[in-house]
Amino acid sequence: MIYRVRHTTRYRYDSPVSQCYNLAHLLPRDSDHQQCLSSSISVVPQPEAEGERRDYFGNRSYQFAIQMPHREMDVSVVSEVRVNPRAPMDLRRGPTCEEVRVGLQRAEDGEVRRAREFTLDSPMIKIRDSLRDFAVEHFVAGDPFPQAVLDLSCRIHREFNYDPAATTVATPLHEVLERRSGVCQDFAHLAIGCLRSLGFAARYISGYLETLPPPGQVKLVGADASHAWFAVYVPGSGWLEFDPTNDQMANEQYIATAWGRDYSDVTPLKGILYGGSSGEPQVAVDVNRMA
Repeated sequence: MIYRVRHTTRYRYDSPVSQCYNLAHLLPRDSDHQQCLSSSISVVPQPEAEGERRDYFGNRSYQFAIQMPHREMDVSVVSEVRVNPRAPMDLRRGPTCEEVRVGLQRAEDGEVRRAREFTLDSPMIKIRDSLRDFAVEHFVAGDPFPQAVLDLSCRIHREFNYDPAATTVATPLHEVLERRSGVCQDFAHLAIGCLRSLGFAARYISGYLETLPPPGQVKLVGADASHAWFAVYVPGSGWLEFDPTNDQMANEQYIATAWGRDYSDVTPLKGILYGGSSGEPQVAVDVNRMA
């Protein structure tokens, strides 16, 4: 499938900002499952300096600086992405939990070594006994590991309430666990924290999910949103992606922009400004199927 994604972010400041420096992870990356056919980014006011590079995780990061006084800033990205169907997998026939754990510890090929980084603490996800205790019942040594991960993801979907008012981007993970509420970022972080606390490798994925209107209704402009899910590493099979928010594995409706250890590595747009302040930015996202 080919999608056109439009992501617009609008900031309004209560007083003039003299200058700002920003970093965006808004340009879709290439992977085994997708190819970015084209992408363009525009910023108003026009940046004095800008550039794109690949970050440590291979994501496309865009940096820009505005060095003139301004009271508003708009960032708009338009991309076309081809998403490939994923091969079906019988999760009950995968390696066992113990085989995955031992494989991560002992294998010495480059891919496994790189995956080990995702077993460690990261800025927003710390290994904790409470996370291990929450998940350990699903990971019996001789049981199929992919099925165990799916069971954990399904449990998060079942037991946690989706509530945008319950958390902020800075809410600690232990509070999400206590409140049993949050949003897609929180649920992805929770699954990752549980897996790392058990010795497994898991990473955070930021991107988009195509949403379809009810039958007979027109899709609203700007009604889509950024999304987050997680991937877990299986030696010999690579990374498998799960979405606890929607109780499913990622499929051809998922478009990845970036992945990293947690949200802090792949924040869609962040920066430093001098003077002025603003509340939450206005964000509009449209994901439209082209072919």
